[in-house]
Amino acid sequence: MSWYRNTVWFVKGLREYTRGGYESASRRFNPADVEVDVAGRSFLVTGANSGIGKATAKEIARRGGTVHLVCRNKERAEVAKEEIVTETGNQNIFLHIVDISNPKEIWKFAEKFQNEHKLNVLINNAGCMVNNRELTEDGLEKNFATNTLDLQGKCTPHFFTGITFPHPRNSIPEPFWLQILTGECTYIMTTALVPLLEKAADARVITVSSGGMLVQKLNVSDLQSGSGPFDGTMVYAQNKRQQVVLTEQWAKAYRNIHFSVMHPGWADTPAVRSSMPDFYERMKNSLRTEAQGADTVLWLAVSAEATKLPSGLFFQDRQPVPTHLPLAYTHSPPEDEEKLVEMLEEFSQKFKSVSPGI
Repeated sequence: MSWYRNTVWFVKGLREYTRGGYESASRRFNPADVEVDVAGRSFLVTGANSGIGKATAKEIARRGGTVHLVCRNKERAEVAKEEIVTETGNQNIFLHIVDISNPKEIWKFAEKFQNEHKLNVLINNAGCMVNNRELTEDGLEKNFATNTLDLQGKCTPHFFTGITFPHPRNSIPEPFWLQILTGECTYIMTTALVPLLEKAADARVITVSSGGMLVQKLNVSDLQSGSGPFDGTMVYAQNKRQQVVLTEQWAKAYRNIHFSVMHPGWADTPAVRSSMPDFYERMKNSLRTEAQGADTVLWLAVSAEATKLPSGLFFQDRQPVPTHLPLAYTHSPPEDEEKLVEMLEEFSQKFKSVSPGI
């Protein structure tokens, strides 16, 4: 079954996730959807110093929005902020340096942010993948901690486009398997900011996920991947499946917020060029630009058309798409999806209860 899923997924990727896929899809786009003025609205973008996150933040800034950049690396974040301000002329760009390797600091950041700012749109775009099973200082498996709980482990911050490959490990350079950061909204950051979002008009939460989740069925029996052989790629894809399920569950729980999750396609970013030189050389003429990868994030964040669609959907190229491959048997029972939320809430509250000032 895994061979079938991976093969169908990769063929789908070649057809839909490339630049050609974007250009084909974009023929039905209405440019007016994103030609809007969002002055007075506040946006928070995690992982905003490179790649999809920075491209999204820049386009929001062009439209007059107040943008909060949440990054870990101060030096690169300051460069990104200066670039955004210079290119857009928008001075309402604010930088927050948050060590998301520390779950307690996430809660502390969220509490401080709620006291000092308003928020209309949360865009989660940072995560991690490690190929060997490693634990954070809090005893959590790193992929799970980052991609689902939103706790970053000790990974070097690279920002990636959401590609998950079924290829054999030895076909891709080792650094890629050791660590990848990708766009995503995860449990602690989102739930911590829900109270602030519920106060806002037209509140939205967007998760930058990965089409790689299509090869995985939700598995709540081993959230931290402690049993059986460890495959970082499949663990990463499992985390992406968890994000899709969470988005669906949040949409049911918080009716005043519009939730969405999306796949940006395969884009030409610095991470692809440096971590996957062989793939880049083969595919460089077919990869999307960063702006193309960020297009649907922007559309979900600013377009009035996006919120006319139901909350909780999975998007690709400005339209909702299925969350399962045909005949892949990746559907999970409702009780497993509810259990996922319960387990994550239990994890997150352990960290909140010991956070100073909360």
